[in-house]
Amino acid sequence: MIIVERTDPRHPQATALLKQSHALMESLFPPEDNFYLDIDDLVDPSIHFFAARIGTDLCGTGALAPKAGYGEVKSMFVAEEMRGQGVADAILRQIEDQAREEGLELLKLETGNVLHAAHALYRRHGFTACGAFGGYENAGSSIFMEKRI
Repeated sequence: MIIVERTDPRHPQATALLKQSHALMESLFPPEDNFYLDIDDLVDPSIHFFAARIGTDLCGTGALAPKAGYGEVKSMFVAEEMRGQGVADAILRQIEDQAREEGLELLKLETGNVLHAAHALYRRHGFTACGAFGGYENAGSSIFMEKRI
């Protein structure tokens, strides 16, 4: 069974997953197109950081960063060996539930243009394309999506 719960990003298994995610992003995109949050940023009390676990093993991460008028989905990552098993779906549902608890009516995200599995996940959950938002600029390797909740 997949359990998703608030987790400290400094938990050793969470940190390992975040480092895997950051390394993947750095291998796929130029530095100026990497918008991931560092672990130190994720411990900010305003950010809701979640990890998915099966048993005692963490297998995925995701975060909600509340902004003025919307919530931003950040740090979505699932360990390669656990992909396709519903982990990302469970994390995204938890992020949506947290956004509702925060009174947010809109979720937004930025993702990489070559992350096709992520695009499919977000579309499956009702996200649609939108323009750049917040401090983002239109970058050739970015796709922006949003969902009313």
